[in-house]
Order: sequence, then structure tokens, then C-alpha cells
Amino acid sequence: MASGPAHVLVLGGQRSGKSRYAEQLIADGKRRALYLATATAGDGEMAARIATHRARRGSAWETIEEPLDLARAIATNAKPDVVVLVECLTLWLSNLYGAGRSPDEEVDRLVGALDGARGPVVLVSNEVGAGIIPDNPLARTYADALGTLNQRIAAAVTRVVLVAAGIPILIKPAPAPEVIL
Repeated sequence: MASGPAHVLVLGGQRSGKSRYAEQLIADGKRRALYLATATAGDGEMAARIATHRARRGSAWETIEEPLDLARAIATNAKPDVVVLVECLTLWLSNLYGAGRSPDEEVDRLVGALDGARGPVVLVSNEVGAGIIPDNPLARTYADALGTLNQRIAAAVTRVVLVAAGIPILIKPAPAPEVIL
């Protein structure tokens, strides 16, 4: 885990409230808020989702669209007076596959960027491991890769929060396990 600024991973299912929660973490106005957007508007439904997120954030946020090179964007923009929100790792992973990039190498780069970041970073990702096992090899491969990505990022950050039904649940730091005899 990095010894620099505190970083947070916010996990949750689709429409769980994770994005709203992550934005609220940053909305205190003490630092400049920077939104690193990984989504691309490939269709009308995704364009509408992006528009909804932009409208909710308002004009106080600066937005940089970065669908692939999160490590570089974090290294460049995470500063003591800036808090960076990465929205979201789920789409970023999909973008990496679409671009033919190695997810393992890119996750290594991202973890390195978090370790070297000079300012706090909040990362949002979907938790897909609690659902049914997908019925096709591609979807299973993607779900496995996202689970591994989430584990790698969770190990690299100070705090992990799971959002379920709009309710944040702190899962890291976890309480010390009790010894069960």
C-alpha cells in the first residue's frame, strides 16, 4: 500500500449509488475536483448516461476524457491541491480489451501511478463477482479480469467502500479478525 496520499476504491453493482457516493467524497471544495472519464459514447444510451453524470457534477468539476492511459493521467494530474476521481475502472478494462492492450501490464502501470501520486485518487469500479456466472467464455474472462483488477487496486489503496442500495459499507480498513476456536 502506498504511503503517500489516501486513495479510495468505491465498488458497487450497477445503479448501486457508487458514483454519487464517490462524487460526494470529493465535493467538499477543499481541493480542485478532477474527473477522469473512461467512458466513450458509443451509442445513445451511453451518451445519455454520460450526460446525466456531467449534469449531476455541475461546473465545479474539470473533466478529462481518458479511455486508456489512466496511469499517465493520474501521474500528470494527481497533485496535493487536486483530488482525482476515476470513473470507472469497469469501462477502462473494456476499453483496454477493445484496444488490444494487455490488462495485466496496464494494471501494473496504474498501481505504480497510484503509488507515486502526489494527491488523492478516488476510483470507481463495478463489483460483478456477486452475480451469476456468465454463460459465455468472453463474459467469464472479463468478469474474472475485473475481479482481479479490483483486488489489485484494493490492495494498493487506503480505503475500500462497497455501496449497496445507496448505502456505503466500509470494507477496508477491515476490523481485525476475531480468533474463532
